[in-house]
Amino acid sequence: MPARAALARVDALHTGLTQIALEGGDLDGIAAEVGRVLGVGVAFTSTDGRERASALSGELRELLAEHELVDPTGRLRVERMGADGIAIGGGEARTLRVAAGGTNLARLVCLRRGARLTADDVRALERAAAVAALLIVREEAVTAVETKYQGDFLRDLLLRRTADPAYVAEHADTFGWDLRRPMVVVSAELDPTDEPVSGEQRRAWQKRFSAAWRQVCAGVGDGIPTVDFSSEVVALLPVAADREAGPAGRDIVRRVVTAVAGDKGGGRRQFSAGVSRPAADVDALPAAYGQARRAVEVGRRIGGGGGTTFFDQLGLHRLIALIPDPTELRSFVRDALGPLAEPTAEAAELRETLQILLDTNFNVAEAARLQFFHYNTMRYRVSKLERLLGPLSTDPNLRLDVAVALQARKIEY
Repeated sequence: MPARAALARVDALHTGLTQIALEGGDLDGIAAEVGRVLGVGVAFTSTDGRERASALSGELRELLAEHELVDPTGRLRVERMGADGIAIGGGEARTLRVAAGGTNLARLVCLRRGARLTADDVRALERAAAVAALLIVREEAVTAVETKYQGDFLRDLLLRRTADPAYVAEHADTFGWDLRRPMVVVSAELDPTDEPVSGEQRRAWQKRFSAAWRQVCAGVGDGIPTVDFSSEVVALLPVAADREAGPAGRDIVRRVVTAVAGDKGGGRRQFSAGVSRPAADVDALPAAYGQARRAVEVGRRIGGGGGTTFFDQLGLHRLIALIPDPTELRSFVRDALGPLAEPTAEAAELRETLQILLDTNFNVAEAARLQFFHYNTMRYRVSKLERLLGPLSTDPNLRLDVAVALQARKIEY
């Protein structure tokens, strides 16, 4: 009898889920139906644990948090649960793959308090995952068309290919975008990796990355354009009319970037982001996009990957980045730094000493303290630098040249 009852329950669940799918239901409907029939908490997440739909009570969410299965940004740590489940609250938490055509589409997270899942429960969950895969494939097909259309429109707008204000307003309203407010343009790119990666894997990373940006931006506010340009994600984030302390848009940008990055678990990839100055209207967006692109490029060269760079904080690097001829810039660096421009360990050590001397206005004693050198050792280094570059300690113009060259080298080398 128990086996017959379990089978009947699985069949009833399958019938209910099929009806939801045929009537154009969504993942929330599936989660609710599974939770009702099996008496469990259910969530559908992205493959890295970002919640897409759920039927989880506040009590179950607290249980997940108590067992450190939720990161500070709200991501469910699916990688800690696994297909075999883990003990939690006298019961278990388990994840199942939601897949189609050999491709992972999502994760189904199931949580039961006070009892473990049975084999019949797992079979029912597998059926639910199959139905969810059908809905996700359908949804992604529609989203792909919409995203391409939106991406083409925004690219034209950012590259000044669209001049008719009425056309822009009509399409923005169709997409549900609000372009009638001050915005900053954010350009975000996955950082390069040294590991061998197939083109299919890179596309999967980019797809997950862009989906994360869309989901986070949708949660931050309404009408935020977020599109995927194949190798970068571009978002137009609203900023307050009265400028906040620090660079404009800092708070909302940090909030979004932190949420997208999470705790780096679940296979998330490191990325870099560049942020423009505020754009007061649509006409200012092309210039703002150029600033965001420049910020992410210069920020990555200066600080490596994984950072967020605001165009307003680039300082001297902003001017250096405007130089159109990189050959001329490299020539200036070689002329100003001489042998210190070379990519050798000795040249790197001397560049570090030179930068500290410049930062301390050639205060030899202070520079020696900062580098943990004996005073006489630092005096020797100053003498060596002046033999190589000229009278740095007495010629302010020469110091200016080498200071600029040191910053230019960070960008061009």
